[in-house]
Parts: sequence; structure tokens; C-alpha cells
Amino acid sequence: MKKELITQLHKQFDAIVNVWPDSEVEFWFARDLQEILGYTEWRNFLKVVEKAKESCTNVGANTENHFVDVNKMVQIGSGAERPVDDIMLTRYACYLIAQNGDPRKDQIAFAQSYFAIQTRKQEIIEERIQLQERLNARQKLRESEIELSKNIYERGVDEQGFGRIRSKGDTALFGGKSTLTMKNKLGVPGNRPLADFLPTITITAKNLAAEITNHNVKENALQGESSITNEHVQNNQSVRDLLVERGIKPEELPAEEDLKKLERRVKSDEKKLIKSAELPKKLEDGKK
Repeated sequence: MKKELITQLHKQFDAIVNVWPDSEVEFWFARDLQEILGYTEWRNFLKVVEKAKESCTNVGANTENHFVDVNKMVQIGSGAERPVDDIMLTRYACYLIAQNGDPRKDQIAFAQSYFAIQTRKQEIIEERIQLQERLNARQKLRESEIELSKNIYERGVDEQGFGRIRSKGDTALFGGKSTLTMKNKLGVPGNRPLADFLPTITITAKNLAAEITNHNVKENALQGESSITNEHVQNNQSVRDLLVERGIKPEELPAEEDLKKLERRVKSDEKKLIKSAELPKKLEDGKK
């Protein structure tokens, strides 16, 4: 996500935050959030809210402490007002709504990081967005490789054969350097996947090659380890050629922080968020 877009979205999200009187507890109104997340219909947004409530319940949190039904007066023209249903949302509730939205939308992707951490400093949000993009890329690669292993198993290749195919693909992507060589170069423990220590662009490159292999294995009904290996090597070589053309050599990029550690940090942040984001108990004046 470009920095200019992050700055724009940051201003928009900051503009709708509210603070509970005599406290530091922040909250948001669902109708404000609906608009900024790009949902035109309230009923459609409520479906996402309901999924967020389910997620809240599933982690053992009390939904009533994070989603509070209220009435708001809104102007309808000529100075007249009418009440509309709305929901007061904690930071954690907003986070869950973002988690249940479409991550392909820039607003949703930004919101996932904006609400995940207890600060609105832009540089920290940018770091979190980069982390989330890397986590998302890694998950996509896992899914592609699982699908590939299933596809080639049905075509006469066992687990060891899949490992050889993937390794030869790595050798093509990293300019002749094997998976083991790259692990040693980047200081990756022997029992850990190389991809857990790669930068986002390299993870994405590996995923693209795997996706192309998946497609062509099925489309061309490839059989046996040899033909599938050739396909996967060619795809990794093609992806490498594109990167090199743009001045990027995958084998020269430095290692990134262990994704397992980052995933644990994300879960820890979420636990802190649940505890700190609850609205004050006395909300009777605001309830329906």
C-alpha cells in the first residue's frame, strides 16, 4: 500500500474517532465506520458486524462490552431530525469488523492495522501494514503449496517427490542457489521453512510460480515427477527473470524477521486489545 494512500486513509479514520467523557477509552459509531469502509448499504454492513460479534464470542470476550446498540439523531432536511439505529464500537470491535471484511479493499486492509494497535501514529501503522502484507503473502503461499502437493500426489508424485520439485523450483528462483544454500546464507534454522524468513516480494514470487504450476499441471494434465519438475522450474525461472529485469535478485535480499515470532506478536497484541478496549459499564443513557 502506497504511503500517500496510507496518509489519506489515516486522516479519514482519525476524523471519526470518539473518546468517552472523562476517560481515554476510544469508540466509533458503526454508521461512520460503514461509510469509511466503503459499504453503501447498512444491511450489508450489519452482516459483517454480526460475523465480528461471532468472532468476539469465539475468543471468549463479552460482545456487550464491545458492541453497544444506541439511537442517534440525524438531520433529514430543513433542520428536522429523526432517530436511527447505530452501534457504539470499541477498538477491538472495529478490528474484528475489519478482519471479517474484504482484505482486497484498501480501506479494509488499512483498518485491520489501524485498529489492531493501541496507537494512531502513522509510522507504526505503516509498519503494521507491511507486517500484515507479509503474513498474508505467506498464508497464500501455504495454500498454493498445499494445493500443489495434492495435485501432484494424484499424478504419481509422493511427498518426497514434492520436496524435490519445490527444491528445484527454489534453485531456479534464487539463481542457482539451493534451498539449503539460501537457508545457510540467511541463517534459517534447519527445521524451519525458508519462506518464513523471506521478504514479502520473494514470498509473493514463490507463490506466483506455484500458482502457475498448479494451473498448468491441471490444464495440461501433466503426469509424473519429471514433467511437473520441468514445469515448476520454468515457472520459477520466468518469475526470476521478471524480478531481475526490474533490478531485484531474490538471492541478494536480506532475511526478514521470523514470521512465527510475528504471528505470536499479533496474537499478543489482540489479547491486550481485548482487555483495554472495553467501554465503561454505565452506558444507559446511550443504550436503546
